[in-house]
Amino acid sequence: MRSLLLKESILMANNNFTILDDDSGKRIDVYLTSCYRGELSRSKIQTLIKKGSVTVSGKGISSHYILKKNDRITVVPDRQNTDILDDAENIPLDILYEDEEMIAINKQAGLVVHPGAGNKQHTLVNALKYHTKNNLSHYGGVSRAGIIHRLDKDTSGVMVVAKNDWIHARLSAQFKSRSISKKYSVIVKGNVQHDHGICDQQLGRGRIFRKKMVVRDGDGKEALTEYAVIERFQKATFLDVNIRTGRTHQIRVHMAYIDHAVLGDRLYGNASPLISRQAIHARSLTVYHPRLKRTMTFEAPMPHDMKYVLQVLKGSL
Repeated sequence: MRSLLLKESILMANNNFTILDDDSGKRIDVYLTSCYRGELSRSKIQTLIKKGSVTVSGKGISSHYILKKNDRITVVPDRQNTDILDDAENIPLDILYEDEEMIAINKQAGLVVHPGAGNKQHTLVNALKYHTKNNLSHYGGVSRAGIIHRLDKDTSGVMVVAKNDWIHARLSAQFKSRSISKKYSVIVKGNVQHDHGICDQQLGRGRIFRKKMVVRDGDGKEALTEYAVIERFQKATFLDVNIRTGRTHQIRVHMAYIDHAVLGDRLYGNASPLISRQAIHARSLTVYHPRLKRTMTFEAPMPHDMKYVLQVLKGSL
């Protein structure tokens, strides 16, 4: 009984939402349905509103309430609905930085960022809930608690995570405005001819194989990848990559498009005996901390599997 009450108290403490410009003017039931991303239906949310379990700035409202900027919503779900929070799991995390507002982690390769279809547990979100005792933002939905941006399952490196909606919204705005600097270490096949290059082909999801992204100039989304050669080897090249946008599989698709697919990337045609995943590491991330009012850069050391590949390519192993 005590553990149930504890879980409920954690849930109640974290179902808080602050309205920004983009959501001003929406109906509250529509807004909350999108926040919970199917984990609470619109009809269930309307029921909670009628019962007084949803308040705006401490006052009860109706389902027709139109949101205004800076409204503070609090949701207290029924006890039987506490399962909208995925179970926390004690998965080790490499913490680069942490304060009361945010966390910077070095995500290990092989870890999915958030729960999805057929993958409800063993994700970064489950690990973060355990580490923070569920003290995470819900601005992007309960199943994506704390998540501002993502890395592919088999990409390692720096991610920042929000502990509350206030900082989540402000960090998300930085990603949207592209004021954040994201740098990657990448090993690709072949000898890249030019020391510097830019890929700006638009990207979109494949029409037949939906899990694969493709170049779709004219009807895709804007994508910009800059690269610089760090070192050339006989059959591979080590690159410093800076992405100006954050499209799904962006580096992988752009590199494959210029015939230098990422080493170890099975999906885009470059499986390798040297490494069991795509050789991409998010080396550094620079953000402006809105509470501390200063720019911060977080760096993650090169993982062992990519170090091994570089040593083999250099002939030192």
